[in-house]
Amino acid sequence: MKKRRNILVTNDDGVKSKGISVLIEMMSSYGDVTVVAPFEAQSGMSAALTIGKPLRLTELKNEKGLRIYACTGTPADCVKMAMNQLFNEQLPDVLVSGINHGSNAAIASLYSGTLGAAAEGTVYGIPSIGFSLSSHDPYADFSVAEIFGKKILDEFFKNPVKPNVYLNVNFPAINPSSVRGIKFSHQGSGQWIKEFEERKDPYGFNYYWMTGEFFNLEPDNDKSDHNVVERGYVSIVPHKIDTTDYEELSRLESIWKL
Repeated sequence: MKKRRNILVTNDDGVKSKGISVLIEMMSSYGDVTVVAPFEAQSGMSAALTIGKPLRLTELKNEKGLRIYACTGTPADCVKMAMNQLFNEQLPDVLVSGINHGSNAAIASLYSGTLGAAAEGTVYGIPSIGFSLSSHDPYADFSVAEIFGKKILDEFFKNPVKPNVYLNVNFPAINPSSVRGIKFSHQGSGQWIKEFEERKDPYGFNYYWMTGEFFNLEPDNDKSDHNVVERGYVSIVPHKIDTTDYEELSRLESIWKL
């Protein structure tokens, strides 16, 4: 009898989000699922850790094949909590983070708590993947992620990534029948502009609300992940834990007089 996989699921939108509910259902067909996710939304936390205040872990469900816990910390905290409290004898076979409400393509991958959790899993040596849908609608239709995510997961299990690499998968928020295919891509180049909207509180004092517009720095690059998704494809980008630029390291070593 084939051994069932032990799967860790997390996210940054919170344990009650629709995206993680869809992901739990998806992953249940692949093995036994343990969920450790934030009590509340922790978007934009990247790989941040909670320092200087206690964390709490609350069991919400424990039944055959499915355990669900809520953690008061960040997505990376959730992974660490799982490793230390729930998987301290044997690591999960895989970590899947998401499904995020909103794209994590281009520069968003730097800030993403979804990918921060995937990176943390990779640090522990767990094959890890992050799923995101390019819609912030809390009631979004995730059928495109269910259909194409299964294709990606099937390949992921057959041919896992090498150590110190995790996958960033972004789905276009369109009808599955309109998806043009799945493409391997690279992190796109762009930046956020007009990032804060100035407002006044009831007492007349200014405050600032983060909004922002994405400025595409390479609109004609058909390998950039954000362009791939915009054009109706599912994007897959392999990210590395080691962010060293080895070519620049060599160049600077050769010219700097230190």
